Amino acid sequence: MTVLHSARLRFEPMCDAHYDGLRVLNGDPEVMRHISGQAETPEETRASIARVQARWDAVGYSWWSLVEELSGDLVGAGCIQHLGHDPVNAHEIGWRLRPDRWGRGYAIEAAERMARFAFDSLEAPLLCAICDPANTRSSRLMQKLGMRLRGEEVWHGQNALVYQIDRAGWYARGQA
Repeated sequence: MTVLHSARLRFEPMCDAHYDGLRVLNGDPEVMRHISGQAETPEETRASIARVQARWDAVGYSWWSLVEELSGDLVGAGCIQHLGHDPVNAHEIGWRLRPDRWGRGYAIEAAERMARFAFDSLEAPLLCAICDPANTRSSRLMQKLGMRLRGEEVWHGQNALVYQIDRAGWYARGQA
């Protein structure tokens, strides 16, 4: 399983050892407001970890726990997966952070590192990101990443804005 690093973060494949940190993250209604609309229960967090571990075993990538190098705290989660968990679909990038780490540049730092992994290691031809239309913070971050709005589509049973960037666009912005 691939561990990634950025300037301030360590990306550890999500596992049972991250349960306590993920409970804080996914149990926060503000974090989950634009994702599922409600905080996860302890059982949902355990089930999520099990699903993620199965995806790591099956395809070799999925969700990472984002660990702050300085403190050792789990401060977020990020992923590279396929839209709708179907390999016929484009790769998807996603992230979430604890509110006490918002506004510090962690989201763009994590997104850039995961995108580089998708394009360099997985040789993904296209990378997409989805967000609730009301989540303007995520939309802005997707644009900052160089993604362009593809349109509004239904994913996971909800209307979502879909942003995308292809390999050529990624490398053209100097992220190699």
